[in-house]
Amino acid sequence: MSVETMSIFSPELASRLDELVERYPMKRSALIPMLLYAQDEIGYLSDAVIEEVAQRIGITALDVRNVATYYSMLRFKPAGRFNVQVCTNISCMLRGAYEVFDHLQEKLGIGHKGVTADGTFSLEEVECIGACCWAPAMQVNYDFHDELTNEKVDAVLADCKAKAQEGVR
Repeated sequence: MSVETMSIFSPELASRLDELVERYPMKRSALIPMLLYAQDEIGYLSDAVIEEVAQRIGITALDVRNVATYYSMLRFKPAGRFNVQVCTNISCMLRGAYEVFDHLQEKLGIGHKGVTADGTFSLEEVECIGACCWAPAMQVNYDFHDELTNEKVDAVLADCKAKAQEGVR
């Protein structure tokens, strides 16, 4: 993008995206990291995000959307401030992941891909977060929590609620 063009991203992120595009011999190789950084800042992949990323790489918005829809970690709707992902793959499933997921659904009052009314939490069931040795496990934003029990889950939720009141992510 040219310097004169307005960006929907912060100046820091716009600069980071420019650096990514320059780092790869094929600009398109920067697509996934760009989408992840954009999602972190904006909260999800809006039409405007998709358009700007496409322009920065020099591909169509349809190309961006086609790639983005393949990856479950990329969202097209806003998530909660704290996105709770519970692994239900085989190791976690065998050690109680579905019980943990059911407990979270009850505590938060939402189901898979749901967002609490106040926007604090979103919840999703995911395939694998790479913590098989410490199952069951979940990820809240980028923080991992393992060897879960309902009590540990409740403590994580309480910590998130306290951070939300303090304005911390």
